[in-house]
Amino acid sequence: MAGCLSSTESGAVRFILNPAEEQTDIVQEYTPMKEYLEGETEAEIELIRADSYVDTLESLETDQGDIADTSPTAVPAGDGFADIIGMRTAYGGALYFSTITTLADSDIESLSDLEGEVMTTGARMSTSGTLAPTLMLKDAGLDTGNYPDGDAVDLELQNAPDHDRSREQLVNDDAIVAAATGAFASAPQVPQEQFDDYSEFVEHSSEYEDAGSGIDDENPELRLLAVSDPLPRAPIMARSEWDGSERDAIETALLEADETDLVPEDVDDEYELWFTGIEEAERSDYEPIDDILDELGLEFQDFGE
Repeated sequence: MAGCLSSTESGAVRFILNPAEEQTDIVQEYTPMKEYLEGETEAEIELIRADSYVDTLESLETDQGDIADTSPTAVPAGDGFADIIGMRTAYGGALYFSTITTLADSDIESLSDLEGEVMTTGARMSTSGTLAPTLMLKDAGLDTGNYPDGDAVDLELQNAPDHDRSREQLVNDDAIVAAATGAFASAPQVPQEQFDDYSEFVEHSSEYEDAGSGIDDENPELRLLAVSDPLPRAPIMARSEWDGSERDAIETALLEADETDLVPEDVDDEYELWFTGIEEAERSDYEPIDDILDELGLEFQDFGE
């Protein structure tokens, strides 16, 4: 990992950022949080974008970072050297969902119809973009082989760089008949009533209220094929051996932050942070992620770049 993360000699707290979405400027998105934390604690915060999901967690293990924005899949892998500070929430919701969608006029009616077809997923280590959808396909009776650490058998699965591009490839490439994304990327183009059969989504998803509101000439209607079980949102973690005097103050400030602290009103929509709060969480909250990895025969370290 040498060279993929910068280091600081200034005594600043090193906040490592997970490259979950390649199309976003994650440092700019996190700058309001950095400014809030510095104002609340008088600590100096350095934001450092990692190169991969695995590098984000390894920065805590190798003392190249003090605190990190990690993926849910990092929790089981970080046992013994990384502590959970809290789970990020969006508009009050601590749970989120994965979806598999097709075009409104598609002949695909169910997941079993995807046999022999081409489908896109998100980044290889994305919980909602790839791992949960792969398990959904497997549970529907399709042979997914050792995807995403190899090829599927009953259909062709292709990784897209992120959720948005998985959805866009479905719309723009006639060879692709379905797309897996987090619901935050698909729900605006899925009519709300299509989610009504999924009671947990209706109850817990922050995307339900505005489902279908983004359909227009440039963003055509999508049809829902399946919704995952609830998934715990991503955590913020700290290096277990970090004993800096500012640690308690930073952790308290994170858990007490409200939406205006994280997403100020004057922030450009393009650079808004995707979450609006952080609540306390434990490792047991991430047991669904352990189950997904076990079902797919994967370990977090399988996804090193």
